[in-house]
Amino acid sequence: MPCVNATKGWEVAPLPVGHPESAALIRQYYDDIAGRYYGRPVTTAELDAIVEEFTSDDLTAPTGHFLVGWYDGRSAGCAGLRVLDTRTAELTRVYIRPGARGTGGGGQLLAAAELAARDVLGVSVIRLDTRRDLVEARGLYAKHGYAEIPAYNNGEYADHWFEKKLD
Repeated sequence: MPCVNATKGWEVAPLPVGHPESAALIRQYYDDIAGRYYGRPVTTAELDAIVEEFTSDDLTAPTGHFLVGWYDGRSAGCAGLRVLDTRTAELTRVYIRPGARGTGGGGQLLAAAELAARDVLGVSVIRLDTRRDLVEARGLYAKHGYAEIPAYNNGEYADHWFEKKLD
């Protein structure tokens, strides 16, 4: 899959979840969301345990897909998809590094994930869950056409669930 929406300094392309750039972004994603949840910086030991417990191995073919966003030539964000059923994928690991926030990367990652969900995974619906404290994420999803739905899972850290039907 080629780079998608190379505008505003952003390019988004698939990258294996085990690639060092992908692994670093996933680790920073967990550092960010765990720190917000705990209300304090996360220790290295805590972060190691989180990364080990919540693996991203299923974000590879045929069960998923992983994308990395590059801003002005540097890795700056990521998004993953995992297949839930024959028509539905779950969006997960959506993250933008702090220095690249507010530059349009979230929308670029969502657009690329939607294309990949349809064209690579062959699904017609994307779902996701998020937490109440991740206000920016909820705003991003709503802005890009994701509607709140009843819970489709019982994720320990999920407070809000969203869905978007793909054209």
